[in-house]
Amino acid sequence: MVDLKRKRGRKPKNAGSDSGGGAETAVDEGAVSANPVETATNGDTQTHRRGRGRLRKVEEVVDRDIAASPERRGHRFPDHNHGELTATVLSGDLRHVAELATAAAKAAPSMDAVVKVFCVHTDPNFSLPWQRKRQYSSSSSGFIISGKRVLTNAHSVEHHTQVKLKKRGSDTKYLATVLSIGTECDIAMLTVNDDEFWEGVSPLEFGDLPALQDAVTVVGYPIGGDTISVTSGVVSRIEILSYVHVSTELLGLQIDAAINSGNSGGPAFNDKGKCVGIAFQSLKHEDAENIGYVIPTPVIMHFIQDYEKNGAYTGFPVIGVEWQKMENPDLRKSVGMAHNQKGVRIRRVEPTAPESNVLKPSDVILSFDGVDIANDGTVPFRHGERIGFSYLVSQKYTGDDARVKVLRKSKTLEFKIKLNAHKRLIPAHIKGKPPSYYIVGGFVFTAVSVPYLRSEYGKDYEFDAPVKLLDKLLHAMAQSIDEQLVVVSQVLVADINIGYEELVNTQVLAFNGKPIKNLKSLANMVEACKEEYMKFDLDYDQIVVLQTKNAKAATSDILAMHCIPSAMSDDLKT
Repeated sequence: MVDLKRKRGRKPKNAGSDSGGGAETAVDEGAVSANPVETATNGDTQTHRRGRGRLRKVEEVVDRDIAASPERRGHRFPDHNHGELTATVLSGDLRHVAELATAAAKAAPSMDAVVKVFCVHTDPNFSLPWQRKRQYSSSSSGFIISGKRVLTNAHSVEHHTQVKLKKRGSDTKYLATVLSIGTECDIAMLTVNDDEFWEGVSPLEFGDLPALQDAVTVVGYPIGGDTISVTSGVVSRIEILSYVHVSTELLGLQIDAAINSGNSGGPAFNDKGKCVGIAFQSLKHEDAENIGYVIPTPVIMHFIQDYEKNGAYTGFPVIGVEWQKMENPDLRKSVGMAHNQKGVRIRRVEPTAPESNVLKPSDVILSFDGVDIANDGTVPFRHGERIGFSYLVSQKYTGDDARVKVLRKSKTLEFKIKLNAHKRLIPAHIKGKPPSYYIVGGFVFTAVSVPYLRSEYGKDYEFDAPVKLLDKLLHAMAQSIDEQLVVVSQVLVADINIGYEELVNTQVLAFNGKPIKNLKSLANMVEACKEEYMKFDLDYDQIVVLQTKNAKAATSDILAMHCIPSAMSDDLKT
């Protein structure tokens, strides 16, 4: 019998964005977009969501050196390769050839600061949260900066067990310590305690944000060989784009130099030999060639200064609202906007955001920190360029204040708001922590996250996961800072739970009539229960009823049968 698997929606064409050195990443067509926010069309009005659209699908690669297929080698400029040089000359762009040659020559003295990163990963097992998966190895790139530090990508050292670094031309691997991991910006900072590692190497200097058509050279250790590799191209686009590692939207550079598996974490140099970015992902699509993405210096410096200021990475703040464009004339008139006023309308305000105390739905945001916002949500960027106003927010640090001017009922008001990190009901990342779980009577309870959904339903979780979970993922807002979406992950079959065996990934709404706030509150209520029966109210109007004394007594036998060390994760015991 053929088992037909029902899909929750149409799958996109074969498109992808590859985080080269640590994870192979697939996204649907157009996922890496110029728009700072997701757009949904409803009639004549377009609505925008800050970071609440469909999360990008990330596929973990066991052997990251060989998992990603190399892109075509157009627009490269290898040393003394007359075949490629001739092909470029025949394209009629001699000036482009000269710029690439100059960029490669200027980057050469700085190549000694580029290192190869070797990492052993031990990923958590979200489906069986009391254990971890089999360890595996990966290699990627990194580079030395001032202060005896090394930068690479966060996905290159994610869930690391051991990290080693090797310099160019050396046969020695040095043990490294991970100082900080920035999940939102996909940057990690490492150091090496052995002084020998730092001998004879000058740290790289950072350059300014490049302009369009500026030559760039990407240096690293990609798939295809063991020695250092150089690819050259130009900056083809500068915009707010999606960082697929954790589905955030920050400033990024699009270049036409090839970025392949293993290139992640390597520097991108300008024609003066200064670092202008970090290679981190590329677009894989049948209609696209040589589209790579680089984390620019403003994002890098934000990460470094955040670490130096706070002693740890605190993240990029957001303005916790969903907004829509105000390009429709009738919509503008209905909220009292004058002809010369421009801005975006607030649809919803995050209950957990500090600005929820002052901003209200239907307010029109006119400016942010004195910079006027256009009706399409953009602000002036550089000469002849505009960019989403979320760029202004990302320049701030967590805890910073900002001035926001709004139009409310035809009156102009100005507020000072405090910016904070984004709180998702279903987080896009668990930031290196092991997953939480609680077991009673064979029922395994856990909190839902994007990695959990990916573990349960694969890279196509956006189509295969239950509809109600997807609705919460895309549209629900956390009502409190510690709110979690708790589900019955699975039922470990035993005599005590006969009839409940088919329950899987169903949300728990209440326990003995009391709403569930998070996994820890559920565990505390169950442990403290003195009533004769335990009643769990689940989604889809389902209920689970267990005799309290018998269920708790059977738990230890069930744990022993499945070799589970504890009925709850360590974070729930404190």
